[in-house]
Amino acid sequence: MKVFIIGAGPGDPELITVKGARLVSNCPVVLYTGSLVPLAVIERAHPDALVLDSSNMTLDEIINVIVQAKEKNQDVARVHTGDPSIFGSTAEQMRRLDELGVEYEIVPGVSSFTAAAAALGKELTLPEVSQTVIITRAEGRTPMPEKEKLEVLAQSGATLTLFLSVLHIRKIVEQLLPFYGESCPVAVVQRATWPEQKIVTGMLSDIAEKVKSEKISSTAIIFVGPVLDCHDFADSKLYSPDFSHGFRKAKRIK
Repeated sequence: MKVFIIGAGPGDPELITVKGARLVSNCPVVLYTGSLVPLAVIERAHPDALVLDSSNMTLDEIINVIVQAKEKNQDVARVHTGDPSIFGSTAEQMRRLDELGVEYEIVPGVSSFTAAAAALGKELTLPEVSQTVIITRAEGRTPMPEKEKLEVLAQSGATLTLFLSVLHIRKIVEQLLPFYGESCPVAVVQRATWPEQKIVTGMLSDIAEKVKSEKISSTAIIFVGPVLDCHDFADSKLYSPDFSHGFRKAKRIK
């Protein structure tokens, strides 16, 4: 028996991995995170599978379902949104599984932040502009470690990616203005790849009002940084004629 912690992707049901889709189809027990995972993903489950929405379950209740599956020697597809490694609330589940001696495997998925960048048509790392992407969140009910306060991270000038933070957009703007300036580009992508996806772009000076006007209050990724509106950047060395590597020569596969 094994628990498969599966990243279902950001919303588009075709963005789950082939392995993740196969496991959802084959596992006799499927636990998924409510409205965050598209039903089209869960509909892949076998008609005889036990399929449970965990959005209203406590951690103890989730673990109890897994323990019962272990007693029956049944594999469990534990389906999470996006990728389980980023703000996935999976660590506490894995800690409990370790304590119980339950074997598990993480199946990665497409993160909502990479899906949001794709929706924008942007590369988050541009040569000589920004080579660093910081994934973080604004401080709310969950306190931030002192060295990870937004004002500290902002000193790098890197591309910032904020999860779970759109309700704090005004505070975010206040914290970032001294480091990025009023004209710094900002993009907010709500429910990336879902049919109701919404994109709002602007600058630090006006993004808060635009977000308010569009009534965006949840399930949104915030990007901040010059890469969002930069056209004057150096070409990558990867395709430069004077740059050689082992894969330079084109090879015909078929």
